[in-house]
Amino acid sequence: MKTFTELSIPGVFEIEMFHAGDDRGMFVKPYHKDTLEKHGLVSEFRESFYSTNKKGVIRGMHFQYPPHDHAKIVYCTSGKLIDVILDLRIGSPTYGKSVQIELSADNFKAAYLPIGVAHGFAVIEDNTCMVYLTSTVHAPSSDGGIHFASFECIWPFESPITSERDLEFQTLKEFESPFIYA
Repeated sequence: MKTFTELSIPGVFEIEMFHAGDDRGMFVKPYHKDTLEKHGLVSEFRESFYSTNKKGVIRGMHFQYPPHDHAKIVYCTSGKLIDVILDLRIGSPTYGKSVQIELSADNFKAAYLPIGVAHGFAVIEDNTCMVYLTSTVHAPSSDGGIHFASFECIWPFESPITSERDLEFQTLKEFESPFIYA
């Protein structure tokens, strides 16, 4: 982890991952506990997942309700996407606002997401692999979401490929947040 840049939503960071390459390929370090601790961020992660995605897919906007709410680190190992983070924390100066970060296998960027934000993304290239590290174990009974078209965000597709579940999520206006900005 080389650099941390806090974005317009408090607690959301763009991370430039350490990377080195030569004729053999690339070596990338997406996680370093001590560096996260130095920045005062959650540093213990309990699970890791990845999703493979086709161009034109929108996933999101996902979160976990308490007590299974979690911080995340997300990054791409192949392809390219636009990562979207939506602030759901009551009292936050950016409640209901979103920020976007381009993540790709070529730019060596990751995003750090604090507890209390929803996460989603739009896939720009075929064969995009998104990796997630989460600070709690996923609990399907605590899954939540906000409809991706219910808040101010410019999505790159008019007719995305998405899941039925994501289409049925409540709107931001309907959402009663359990998350408090501290």
